[in-house]
Order: sequence, then structure tokens, then C-alpha cells
Amino acid sequence: MNNIFESTPTDLFIGGVWAPAKSGERIDVTDPATERVIATCSSGNVDDAIRAVDAAKAAASQWSSTAPRERAEVLRRAFELMIERRDDLAIIISSEEGKTRAEALGEVTYAAEFFRWYAEEAPRIKGHFGRGPAGTNHIIVDHSPVGVSLLITPWNFPAAMATRKIAPALAAGCTVVLKPASETPLTALAVAQLLDDAGVPAGAVNVLPSNRSAEISNSILDDERVKLVSFTGSTEVGRILLAKASQRIVISSMELGGNAPFVVLDDADMDVALESALIAKLRNAGESCIGANRFYVHNSIKDEFAKRFAAAMSNLKIGSGLKDGVDIGPLVNASTRNKVEKLVNDAVSEGAKALTGGKRPDGPGFFYEPTVLVNVDPDADILKAEIFGPVAPIVGFDDDEDAIFMANDTTFGLAAYVIGSTGHALAIAQRIDAGVVGVNRGFVSDPAAPFGGMKQSGIGREGSQDGIHEFLETKYIAIDW
Repeated sequence: MNNIFESTPTDLFIGGVWAPAKSGERIDVTDPATERVIATCSSGNVDDAIRAVDAAKAAASQWSSTAPRERAEVLRRAFELMIERRDDLAIIISSEEGKTRAEALGEVTYAAEFFRWYAEEAPRIKGHFGRGPAGTNHIIVDHSPVGVSLLITPWNFPAAMATRKIAPALAAGCTVVLKPASETPLTALAVAQLLDDAGVPAGAVNVLPSNRSAEISNSILDDERVKLVSFTGSTEVGRILLAKASQRIVISSMELGGNAPFVVLDDADMDVALESALIAKLRNAGESCIGANRFYVHNSIKDEFAKRFAAAMSNLKIGSGLKDGVDIGPLVNASTRNKVEKLVNDAVSEGAKALTGGKRPDGPGFFYEPTVLVNVDPDADILKAEIFGPVAPIVGFDDDEDAIFMANDTTFGLAAYVIGSTGHALAIAQRIDAGVVGVNRGFVSDPAAPFGGMKQSGIGREGSQDGIHEFLETKYIAIDW
């Protein structure tokens, strides 16, 4: 493992060159399982940000005019390299983010698929030609790359959130400045090295870790050369970025917070419900924007579901993601763990009961026990907040209309899950206000599917054909022969 960190870049990547930040400042990268610093990396400032925009702008003309097939071949090579380096990347992710080994390997595979998917999409950007309905002219619709794009990614999926933005941007012909989360910069820097090795030209991808996130984003969004911002993170930060972007009318793509309901209908297959619940709740120890947050279970099966769910959760082994046999890793930092702890304590003080878990274990690391809560007040804060931890609050319902009302009773609308007979579950799913819905399954992510939310969970879509169009301008040309 030490050899991996010795070979992992820790400087800024600007214009195809690795160099320390002008200020000399460094970011401590901490293993959340041990609370120990495992590495440091450069922390960019405003001057570095402008240098990154300079590099992206300088590379923009060449990259946008590169043949789609050539861009595709670079992305395909990036996919192949990511699969080749899968084991090393997984160790980096587990070390700085806390994922279990299996989950980190899964994330790398998922992240690589965005390179492969957009390698296939790059040559398929299609326009339109036809005669106007009035017969007086012809219509051409063409697409061109937006231009220099600012990409801001979160810590919970440091590889996948980076590739989900970088891949369509490059496929469309855009150049980018990536600002990764300061908790997980090493993964982003390893991806930058991989892209450089794959043949991405100097300046097309620039990676700027920094613990001065607001200063960096504000300076970049003030720059007239920057045409788009794509952000994944909290709704609170999304609002700030949207307000800033509005000053210059910068194109904005936002994948924001969630509060996903998990609805178990009276005709659900209990085994399917439990398997799906474990996946939807515990992916990345619950630190997922699409993680199941609120469990609404029909009263006829609520007690059985809660009992079996708690039994399954109690058998999970928590520990460092780098160790074999571990099911649940640590949360990313102390503030995240403390937030989860407070939500649970407040719910219990209001009458909820923990069937399993309900506390932090002894010892170092930002761990929290897998927890199932029953007797939860329908108005409890834990049902309104994005928990971001391995905690499942359960509320019963008697009528489908009540379940739909409670599922939709939130300002968020990113993901939802419905378990029941297929027709019944699909009918409910169609009435839930969410951009992503899993029916009889707890895993919903797919590069070939459009990903994004409704209401205050975001603007725009990532993945599928939709994702590349976020980085394209549409131009209509009227022709009179």
C-alpha cells in the first residue's frame, strides 16, 4: 500500500504538468478508519485556478476540433487503463474515503464504464436536417461544445463522480477544470494521471484540489472564458453556486441532495424487500445521495420486516475498508459521524426505539453502528434530513395514498424505491416525485441511464445520451436555397 501512495501524484495537474500550488499550502488526507494522516497534497489558490482556466482555454480549440472518433479512442483507452489499475485505485478510495474493498472495486468498475459509454457516444452526436413546415426554407440543427467547464465533485464517490462529468465533457469536445473534494483528492489525481497516460492533450483536463473551495469556485465562475459549471453535492451549496452562476448566466448542471423514500407494499416479496433495503441503505455505509433515507412499510408486514432487517444489520461487521471480511466501513469524517449520532439520539429521545445499533463503537475511526429504528415519529427530524449514515428509520402505513403522500412530502426528489408486485409497485413508482426510482431492486445506478433529480434535488441529467448534451450548445440554421 505504501508503494501505491508513493506513486500517486500529490501536486496540482495544470496544463499537462504536475506542479505544487503557488502558495505551498498542503491538504492533509486522513484515513477515516484510523483518523491518521496518510498523505498530503497541494492545495490550490485563486492564482492556481486562473492558471487552470488558462490551460483549459488554450487547449479548447484543438480538442473541440479533434475528430469525434479520435476523442472516442482516447476515452476508450482511459477505460482500459482504469480497469488495469482497478486494484490500486480501490486501495486509494478505501484509504481516503472509507469504502470497503468490495465497494471500492465496484466504484472503480462503475467509474470506468463512463469512459467506455462516452467513448461510444462521442461519434454519435447527431444533428438534424429537414424542410420547414411552411416550405420556405430548410432547417439545420447542429451541436457544438459549450467550452471550458468547471466540474465540482463530492467525496462519497471520488472516482465515479469525476468520470461521470469528465467523460461526457471530453466526448462533447469540452475542456475542464476539476475541483475534487478536499477529503478525497488522491483519487481525482490518480484519475488525472490515468487520463494523461491515455493521451488526453495537455490542458484538456486540469485537476485542482483545494481547501479553499468557495474562493476557487467564485474566481473560476467570474472568468468570462468559463461557460458551464457541473456540481454534485448538497442543495445548500448548489443554491450558492446557482446564484453565482446567474451573474454571468453560466450554464449549470446540478445533482444535489436527496431524501429517498423506500416503500414496501403489502404484497411485497419479503426476501426481495430485505435484499433491496440492505443495498439501498448501506451502499457506502449510507453515504450516498440516492441512499434509502426513510422506510415506509405497510403495517401488515412492518413488524416482520423490521425484525428481519435488524437481524441482518446486526450481523454486519464494521471496520477498516482495507481489511478482509468487513461489511461496513467508517463514515468520512467526525462531523458526518456526529450528525448521524445526533439524528439518532434526537429520534430516540422522541420515542423511537433502536432494534439494533444506535451508537458509535469504541475506539478510533469515524464509525457508526448499522441501526434500525422503529416507533419513529412521522414528523421526526431524522425523516427530513439526509442522514448519510447506516441508519434506517421505519414508519408504518395502511393505505397506498398515505405512502405516496409521505414519500412526496419533501422538498427533495432525487431517488426512491418501491417494493411490491410488479404492476402495483410500478403504479406507485409513477406517482412518486423522483428522478430515479428503483422497483424491486436497491441498486439503480447505470451509465446508460439518465441520472438526476426533481424539485430541489437538481437540474439536468448525467449519464445516458442526456449527459453529453449537458456539454453541448444547440444551433439552428435556417437556409434559403
